[in-house]
Amino acid sequence: MTEAWHADEAQQWRSGRWSLEVRGDEFADLAYDDRVVLRSVRAVVRDRNWDTATLVVDRIDARDLALTLHVHSTGLGSDLRGIVRAEVRTGGLRVLTDLESQTAFSTNRTGLVVLHPPVLAGSPLRVTHPDGRVEASTFPSRISPHQPAVDIARLAWSHDGLDVALGFEGDVFEMEDQRNWTDASYKTYSRPLALPFPYALAAGERVSQWIDVRVAGEPVAPMVDAVTRLRLTAGPPFPAIAVAAATAPDPAPATPAAPAHAAAVLVELDLATRNWRAALARATASGLPLDVRFVLADDDPAAIREGARALQDLAVVRATAFWPTGPARHVSDLDAIALLREALDDAGVQTHVVGGARSHFTELNREHHRLPRGLDGIVFSSTPLFHSRGTAQLVESLPIQRLVATQAAGIAGGLPVHVGPISLRPHFNDVATTPPPMPAHDDLRDGYGPALTDGSADRRQDAPELAAWTVASAAALAVPGVATLAYFEEWGPRGLRSAAGSARPVLEAVTALAALSGAPGLRGDTPDGLVWAIGARTGDTTTVLVANLDRRPRTVDVELPDGGSRHVDVEPGTFTRV
Repeated sequence: MTEAWHADEAQQWRSGRWSLEVRGDEFADLAYDDRVVLRSVRAVVRDRNWDTATLVVDRIDARDLALTLHVHSTGLGSDLRGIVRAEVRTGGLRVLTDLESQTAFSTNRTGLVVLHPPVLAGSPLRVTHPDGRVEASTFPSRISPHQPAVDIARLAWSHDGLDVALGFEGDVFEMEDQRNWTDASYKTYSRPLALPFPYALAAGERVSQWIDVRVAGEPVAPMVDAVTRLRLTAGPPFPAIAVAAATAPDPAPATPAAPAHAAAVLVELDLATRNWRAALARATASGLPLDVRFVLADDDPAAIREGARALQDLAVVRATAFWPTGPARHVSDLDAIALLREALDDAGVQTHVVGGARSHFTELNREHHRLPRGLDGIVFSSTPLFHSRGTAQLVESLPIQRLVATQAAGIAGGLPVHVGPISLRPHFNDVATTPPPMPAHDDLRDGYGPALTDGSADRRQDAPELAAWTVASAAALAVPGVATLAYFEEWGPRGLRSAAGSARPVLEAVTALAALSGAPGLRGDTPDGLVWAIGARTGDTTTVLVANLDRRPRTVDVELPDGGSRHVDVEPGTFTRV
């Protein structure tokens, strides 16, 4: 696999029955007798907008009984220095952090976070509170919209032959279901969100926390099959494949941007910006129908009328509107949709009116009660690299995308679900407590939207492996009820093509998926989250795309609904057409 895809290579550490990997600033895959009991433990430093400061690892001290990261934070006005350590103690493993702030710093969270693997879904959970009370609970099977456990001093559970207990010191912790953001984890963190934030760290103030991990029992031996077997079943038509409009600065490339067979261009128009008209004009250049997402102007709700008039004489397949602030922030509630419908009617624009969340599935899961009746569909976006930017997180998000899509279809109650934009990193900061960056010009010389946000582009956009990831993502998301998948932008740093117009490897994958749109679909489950297959029947031809996100070649048997099968060898980080 390419360096861009696996630049975050891990360093292994083992002490007796314990082992873990160092991936950048985190201790990942903490295992007992090679069975992972915790997905990750890391120290985080987050500013008042929930942006995460970089934790630089200055050096690593690896000894028989302890592994120490000497770290300092940089960026976002932070300057914390200290250690993150894993040390084997009698009966268990302790992970601790001791950080000292060199300056006054306004933070929403600074301290340790623990990620629990998603295989724990449905497992009984015992929560001990600081006052000694013990509460019986479970790791949620369905994605929980709110914290499944709060006021935590200790957690205990059993799974796969092991009894695991965690004790927390240094703060009161609580848990959230990170699968809302397609993270493959439940997260236990401090400080409780019910407390005010941001809060101040004074110069010289220390943050000291530790987590004690104790394990008993013997892990169940896994079953291994040399051949990966995938069974596909016939179902509804394969979703339409769309693409988001480019947000990069001008000039636009001369090369046609949209992939062949693409169904629409998704464009987000922030009516509070100076250049939303220029963004709309660019989106129409492909000649494809438009999927329009309006962001209402808080100080000028009537601006939606001008936005609707701008859609006259354009092919618009669907439209919606979101509030940028307030109790229904980033959600198309009754008032937002009423403003949109009235504006479209006055402008004589006929299109499907949809609603949902501008941001992640999180907001759809928590706020879908705000959606009005009479919608023509449900929308939300997907961003796997919201909490973590490692490639492991990107790959591990795939089975969670399947869960998210299935739950979204249930929320939709029979309405079509349109997922997008699907991007590696967020197209805006939905948790910021300060206003977003605004364009300084009426044109697109500086771009708009994510082009104005630091860190919205990702080096893996150029990686060949992203093509395999995109096929696997479509296989995960294309459940019955999902009507559209909108992948990446037309061109630019977040695009299927570069700013110069040259094709990236991911363009081949999106084009292959788009060719299946509307044909009777073939769907199936993945045995391990690493190998996926998706297909469709066009006439007498059955086409199946098989993607392998593993680091080793995989031999795959694909069983078709008619009883036939396909046998294929798939190289790591690639997809193949069968």
